[in-house]
Amino acid sequence: MDIYINPTRDSWEGLTSRRRSDDRPVDETVASIIGRVKENGDKALYNLAEEIDKVSLGDLEVSAEEKEEAGRTVPENLKSALEQATENIRKFHLAQMPSEVSVETVPGVRCVSRPVPLHSVGLYIPGGSAPLFSTVLMLAIPAAVAGCGQVILCTPPDREGKVNPVILYAASLCGVGRIFKAGGAQAIAAMAFGTESIPRVDKIFGPGNRYVTRAKQMLSSTVAIDMPAGPSEVMVLADSSARPDFVASDLLSQAEHGPDSQVMLVCTSEGFARRVKDRTLSMLGSLPRRDIAARALEGSRIVVLDSSDDMVDFANMYAAEHLIIATEDPWQVAGKITAAGSVFIGNYSPESAGDYASGTNHTLPTSGWARSFSGVNTGSFMRRMTLQELTRDGLDSIGETIMAMAAGEGLEAHRRAVEIRLAKNDAGDRPQN
Repeated sequence: MDIYINPTRDSWEGLTSRRRSDDRPVDETVASIIGRVKENGDKALYNLAEEIDKVSLGDLEVSAEEKEEAGRTVPENLKSALEQATENIRKFHLAQMPSEVSVETVPGVRCVSRPVPLHSVGLYIPGGSAPLFSTVLMLAIPAAVAGCGQVILCTPPDREGKVNPVILYAASLCGVGRIFKAGGAQAIAAMAFGTESIPRVDKIFGPGNRYVTRAKQMLSSTVAIDMPAGPSEVMVLADSSARPDFVASDLLSQAEHGPDSQVMLVCTSEGFARRVKDRTLSMLGSLPRRDIAARALEGSRIVVLDSSDDMVDFANMYAAEHLIIATEDPWQVAGKITAAGSVFIGNYSPESAGDYASGTNHTLPTSGWARSFSGVNTGSFMRRMTLQELTRDGLDSIGETIMAMAAGEGLEAHRRAVEIRLAKNDAGDRPQN
């Protein structure tokens, strides 16, 4: 991790940049996979499982017996942890339920905005070296709270054709009915187009590797997606009130996600920066995923800024997925933050809390998208539909306005649709029964 002391503002763009990879080979592979799934459905999924996951599947859908077996193998302490996390996440997302809005804009003109749940959603849960069963809770709970009619889940199988048992148990806690053994770009394509086994969905949620992310982007004209996403990241804002060991642990907790993750420390003194760097490197050696974390640290930075205002401006420019504020008055600083996925306040709010059990959602925008996207929330699984009703008096009130605007745009049929109504009295030309 390189340390930058009071960099000038004209250098900030480079310091807030993410590592970029050449995605042309990824694009070619993903486009090929999407084409195969669209054309051949289940057959492509079976073939791709053999080619990519090195597994020959009997069935794509997880059976009831597999779900029951998973429930027996999950340790009781982990079951208890999942249950507590489920309760907290559900409580927070229930509080987010939107209300219907009804406004009479003028007498006789009523406009309504009504929240309605999405009919069918697909959840993608990564497998691999760190199966993210916590993401099941983060996606399936708000889907249930919102009232989505159909929730399906896709996740890659292991070499024996089995799904991680904790993923299956977490899904059962959240009431997910159908789970499929499909990973990578092919799973995204299957949910976007539908296959003989996997239903087509209206919106796809969930993180993934570069292939999954690119598939979601490529298919976003076919199916709605939650948000653009990339490698995970954290930024810590710290002054002399922060604890170097706490900060180091937060940096490492994000670095261990993957070699392309990025961690950033913005602090007020060079001495603090060097203490955190030393603690980070000393703690790194004891991590089981130290090789992964070490590669992430190679692309990470520490920036020293004397001014609190500069720290805030730098943070808003970076727009971190996770932002930890470990300063003397963290709520005051948080009040100035306008771009972050999720903010963690004070020394005793580790990013891990939001990842698992505090109640907030950990599916968040990365790569600077926090400037324009929210993280997943209950509203992500809903849409708003407007309704309106005009009485005769209401149409009288705004009819001339409508006709003038329609005429101004040259849309004569629009104008006449109002004129014909205003020309009739209430009883005029009613159809006879």
